[in-house]
Amino acid sequence: MTYTIKTVRHQDWPKAKEIRLAALRDPVAHLAFLETLEQAVARPDDFWQGRAEASGAGTSLRQFVAEDPDGEWLGTVTARVELPGDDTVFGQAAKAPQIHVVGVFVQPAARGVGLAERLFGAALEWSWSLAEPRIERVRLHVHEDNARAEALYRKVGFDRTGHTVLVPGDTPFHEIELAIPRSRAAFSV
Repeated sequence: MTYTIKTVRHQDWPKAKEIRLAALRDPVAHLAFLETLEQAVARPDDFWQGRAEASGAGTSLRQFVAEDPDGEWLGTVTARVELPGDDTVFGQAAKAPQIHVVGVFVQPAARGVGLAERLFGAALEWSWSLAEPRIERVRLHVHEDNARAEALYRKVGFDRTGHTVLVPGDTPFHEIELAIPRSRAAFSV
């Protein structure tokens, strides 16, 4: 399979929206994402434009996509900078600058060919390359019942940190934190 890893830019917002909606239609989306398809569909275009613009600027977040020769997006990973004092997704304040990886998705037909690993490689390379802020670790969360995703994350170098978050709702569940510290950066890119 031939594909290119690229950064989402402002003009890519319609495709960024399209791949997010595809991710939320996936049969295991309820295990992989906190957002629902209905919530994403209801977002105005300026939300998607702002997200794509932020990715292109590359100072607070960067979204990477795998694109085939016909221009179809096959997968995506987003890396978000978290600074001490920032509100984070699960309320766990960062002790030092870190990256939170979110929005991991690969189209079903493109799974199992190393595409996710290359997307993670791009996200990790960008994370460790930031001079300001200097990133001390890259983390992500995985649903306690999403063994397939956790296996992928471990394959690319993430380990459990011992932290979990109880997500309340009709059916409460735990999100498990995994991370790669800067001290292992040379082995994870």
